[in-house]
Amino acid sequence: MNPRERFRAALLFGKPDKVPLLPGLPRESTLAAWRQQGLAEGADYYHALLAALGIQPEKTKPLVDLGVSFRMIPTFEEKVLEHRGGHYVVQDWMGNVTEISDRYDYTYIRSAKDFVTRKWHSAPVQNRRDWEEKIKWRYDPRHPQRFPPDFAARSQAARERDTVIEFQIPGPWWQMREWCGLEGLCFLMIEQPEFVQEMVAFWTEFILQTLQPILARVELDNIVVAEDIAYKIHSMISPAMVRRFLMPAYEAWVAAIKAGGCPLVSVDSDGYIAELIPLWIEVGFNCCEPMEVAAGNDIVAYRRQFGRKIAYAGGIDKRALAAGGEAIRKEVLRVVPPLLADGGFIPGCDHGVPPDISWPNFVAYTRLLAELTGWL
Repeated sequence: MNPRERFRAALLFGKPDKVPLLPGLPRESTLAAWRQQGLAEGADYYHALLAALGIQPEKTKPLVDLGVSFRMIPTFEEKVLEHRGGHYVVQDWMGNVTEISDRYDYTYIRSAKDFVTRKWHSAPVQNRRDWEEKIKWRYDPRHPQRFPPDFAARSQAARERDTVIEFQIPGPWWQMREWCGLEGLCFLMIEQPEFVQEMVAFWTEFILQTLQPILARVELDNIVVAEDIAYKIHSMISPAMVRRFLMPAYEAWVAAIKAGGCPLVSVDSDGYIAELIPLWIEVGFNCCEPMEVAAGNDIVAYRRQFGRKIAYAGGIDKRALAAGGEAIRKEVLRVVPPLLADGGFIPGCDHGVPPDISWPNFVAYTRLLAELTGWL
């Protein structure tokens, strides 16, 4: 099997020759720590990991980036508004005013390249006028910068690939929270529900129209809806509110994506998601990630509860990986063999790999994964 076939078989309850070896993604501070612990300076961590395990990298065709943007065009100007007490107050590219440690700069807000905590001061949408004047016009699905000039050529190359093409789209909760702020969005849901439903309908259509040229040209492997809608104990909003405000978008997207030939539509949310999984199954999501153990998620128990209605990626407790030794072995054996026997699972760290997981521990953990998934 090639990587694409293997990925699909693993998550669609098929019979892969071996399960994809995807132990987890380190961030900037993690890589810096690893370079002090044995990872060679400048080395690609994954290639170094395979070399340490004696696994030959697979020969595949070059990865294809379709180059399509789901972000606002144009973005807001990024600028530092104030520098005080070891912190920057920043206007970010989304129009939020946030505060971050001056150990970093505002480029860290563009992507999750490290574990950076922010404080939100204000969001761009406080009312309907803000929505119309500041935000809505920036999401034209046919803006000339949304698709690259060579999109047709990239699509052709993608049709001939042997590797996975998956990408993330912001879910309606995620996107509205960026526009309105968490508290602001919650108040709007209570005080102006029709306005919230209008934003959801707009976002639903923007995503569908942006996806349409892609789905018409390329059979994708997985689309991940980034939603981050849960705290440690509960969902940020009730299942009833999820059903009312968010499920219409989910249903429309899942139907269009699967009709376009993409077999997997996943949802990515941190926090405790047990009360949301039944809703996601209902709308047709067929994979959840990253399944944070510290938030109370137990994918072994979820498999008993929900059966083969949904697959999982992740689910291995990062705290055990940091502890090392027998803690790693105990955690991996708790999770991996029961789910691999049933299928619908790619094991990995239950979030980005933090710097308290040492390079030797990460290698030892990946070695055990490789043994269980058929690579060694």
